[in-house]
Amino acid sequence: MNNALQKLQPYPFEKLRALLGAVQPAADKRAIALSIGEPKHTSPAFVAQALADNLDQMAVYPTTLGLPALREAIAHWCERRFNVPAGWIDPARHVLPVNGTREALFSFTQAVVNRSDDALVVSPNPFYQIYEGAALLAGAQPHYLPCLDQNGFNPDFDAVPAEIWQRCQILFLCSPGNPTGALIPLDTLKKLIALADQYDFIIAADECYSELYFDEQSPPPGLLSACAELGRSDFKRCVVFHSLSKRSNLPGLRSGFVAGDADVLKGFLLYRTYHGCAMPVQTQLASIAAWNDEEHVRANRDLYREKFDAVLEILGPVLDVQKPDGGFYLWPKVPMDDATFCRDLFEQQHVTVVPGSYLSREVNGVNPGASRVRLALVAPLAECVEAAQRIRTFIEG
Repeated sequence: MNNALQKLQPYPFEKLRALLGAVQPAADKRAIALSIGEPKHTSPAFVAQALADNLDQMAVYPTTLGLPALREAIAHWCERRFNVPAGWIDPARHVLPVNGTREALFSFTQAVVNRSDDALVVSPNPFYQIYEGAALLAGAQPHYLPCLDQNGFNPDFDAVPAEIWQRCQILFLCSPGNPTGALIPLDTLKKLIALADQYDFIIAADECYSELYFDEQSPPPGLLSACAELGRSDFKRCVVFHSLSKRSNLPGLRSGFVAGDADVLKGFLLYRTYHGCAMPVQTQLASIAAWNDEEHVRANRDLYREKFDAVLEILGPVLDVQKPDGGFYLWPKVPMDDATFCRDLFEQQHVTVVPGSYLSREVNGVNPGASRVRLALVAPLAECVEAAQRIRTFIEG
């Protein structure tokens, strides 16, 4: 067996099951889960129809590069969404369909990391645990940048020493962040691109929450936006990851894409041809329908706005909690140890949330997630409101 497997830590939900396993929740309350970030809004009917209309394509082997029509739909969406000049994104060179960002983030790391070097994979802390596991299994060491409230829950990139950048091979970004919901400002993205040029590393921007935001007039910028403003038409050292899971409530479709630096994607495509991960043709055709439509995405944001407003009105008076820049998580500070809070809340109110310390790593004696919990507002409005009321009752004790 690969001895690096021994370095992998249990997933946060395994830790949560162990924490709650011996606890008997209140029998008079139905369970409400705000733990797993699985979208629960209705999937678009027209995407399901496109999938059903093309089931005959199950008889066709898909190609790893994907259909030209899908790559073109993705390229045009990127141009519209991130103000990329028309023609900059070559669908044949700058876009690669993937089976969701989770698979792509992991396999991308395996393809990029040079095992012969003293490699670092740098990521925010707290973070999506795939970044860590992918680094370890690629033969690199994870390096964690704390996301603290005094820096707007973004890493303090200016505090990173030169020797870390020199060893860095991949810098993972997540904007809006999981679990913090923080956006990385456009000027910061430009500074990071300059650092990538100076120290020769790749920026891997996980933007799977990019379409969940609150101001319809101000969509949040992404790494492609920064490239466009810099005139960086080759997207050198810049790669973005997007998915239909959150944007379109299609987590089961397992459909996303990677876009950016053509030279990097050429190597990634070679890796994927051995990886056996081509997207089924019927899934590709359904994905085209999803990327070409924005009406259902705007309706999705409306539902989240309604839930955030309702839940924050209930929890604001009793918790240190703020509306995030984007995403569907709340990241409140709680008045006790976060694991104890989650266990006792489950026992007394039958509401499941995730301890923040389970989503972070302790570095130099500090765990950035300690005394915080993650609430995923994915359940229907009525359930989110009921859960918020129960959390308030629990706190007021």
